[in-house]
Amino acid sequence: MPQFGLCLLLLYSGLIHHIKSHIKKEDKTSEKERPNFIIILADDIGWGDLWVNRPDNSTPTPWLDSLMLKGKRFTDFHSPASTCSPSRAALLTGRHGLRNGVTHNFAWGSVGGLPLNETTFAELLHDAGKWHLGHIGSYNPVHRGFDYYFGIPYSNDMGCTDKPGLDLPSCPPCLRNQYITRKHEECYTKVALPLIENETIIEQPLDTWSLKDRYATAAVNQIFTASISKKQPFLLYVALAHMHVPLFHNAFLNVTTQDPYTASLSDMDSLVGTIMQAVSTEQLENTLIWFTGDNGPWEQKCQFAGHVGPFVGKWQTSRGGGSAKRTTWEGGHRVPTVVAWPKKIKPNSTSSALLSGLDIFPTVLSLAGVKPPSDRRYDGIDITDILLNDSDTGHKSLMHPNSGAAGQFGDLQSVRLKHHKAFYITGGSVTCGGGSGQQQYHNPPLIFDLSLDEAEETPLNPESEEYRSVLKEVEREREALLWDIATDKVSSADYTVNPAAVPCCQPHNPACRCHRLK
Repeated sequence: MPQFGLCLLLLYSGLIHHIKSHIKKEDKTSEKERPNFIIILADDIGWGDLWVNRPDNSTPTPWLDSLMLKGKRFTDFHSPASTCSPSRAALLTGRHGLRNGVTHNFAWGSVGGLPLNETTFAELLHDAGKWHLGHIGSYNPVHRGFDYYFGIPYSNDMGCTDKPGLDLPSCPPCLRNQYITRKHEECYTKVALPLIENETIIEQPLDTWSLKDRYATAAVNQIFTASISKKQPFLLYVALAHMHVPLFHNAFLNVTTQDPYTASLSDMDSLVGTIMQAVSTEQLENTLIWFTGDNGPWEQKCQFAGHVGPFVGKWQTSRGGGSAKRTTWEGGHRVPTVVAWPKKIKPNSTSSALLSGLDIFPTVLSLAGVKPPSDRRYDGIDITDILLNDSDTGHKSLMHPNSGAAGQFGDLQSVRLKHHKAFYITGGSVTCGGGSGQQQYHNPPLIFDLSLDEAEETPLNPESEEYRSVLKEVEREREALLWDIATDKVSSADYTVNPAAVPCCQPHNPACRCHRLK
């Protein structure tokens, strides 16, 4: 039976692994045809952070600019959800949170994670991504199809460090006897941020300022190992801490001439460049690189947040409240995305097809010649024809789940239909200034024409013929999907929180402090 070889995950810190795939014997895809995959997932990145014209014609991201020139950029690509855990779970399974059970973020003391009866492409190809999908026992990545795991089990703001990054509010370092003021109530101060290898904490707190270099070292080592063993293709999944707060960057960058966010963006770009350079000449023509984001920027963090470009959600911002991360406005889930594959994907090309991170699961499996389980249904589509040819046929409709701003977690109350978008609920997300906007249900829904109003400022007149026509299709599409989910094999995640589940290397030390030499 053919094997899919080396797989590597760099989580909020990373994961690396070597694994066998469940490829059916009847599959005709030859070993030579199976590509290498490098999937890079940025965190909290804005659509307007990359590939934009700057006044001084400078760029903080030369490597990502180069990747765009080598591949196909997708201008209408969306994260499966607008916050961490549900977005990652959907990416790994190709299924909405209402199917896979992950509808909101897991906590640092979560006893559960991505339900064990859900199948990730890591288990089918053998690889993974920034986790935040459970870290205890069977939920650990090494029990979910990964041979090797190196990373942070959740977001990099969910624990103190000795050298805190840039955040709002600014959090204190891990101190032995620290007095917590009201200013620091939003900070995780009791337990330090851990760095985990497989199932062992090797450092707590970790130094986030060195995280980029550790990612790079792990990635390069595994790509080099794959180049030595030329018999099998590899999968490298790099789920970054960039651009989530607290921000960090190369200590040699002159941040007096660059704002902190741009400095961190440049730091991320250098990591992408290191990975791109590590791919050997022999590997290059058979290596697909896919860069995307998990959700939009966290605008509550003000100067430490990214940029949504023209997708500002004016209807919401004019009434108070945010329109980026956690929301279903375009700024919350439209993310910069590019895919490159020499001699396969047309260089310096652009697609406006309506696509989603849900599509990564079926597309990667299709290109690898792997069959997904047939006992459940999927929300992603195979976009191979879009990648390799000139097709622009993506999703007819796309549902955006509630991700913590307004409404019930996971509910599909925003519907994209071609160039129209309907909202059944709005409000609830905190802005830079602190306002959150009143939660409002809309029946009939607000409907915007994104082809004329990408800022989502003025909804269609409910009395217009266009509105009535679009509403019929929106309701038909939404009801069909909800019925499909109701009759599918669905899972339920355990969101129980127990202090004993918090990763802690030395419980008797302040902040669980420890350092284990390898």
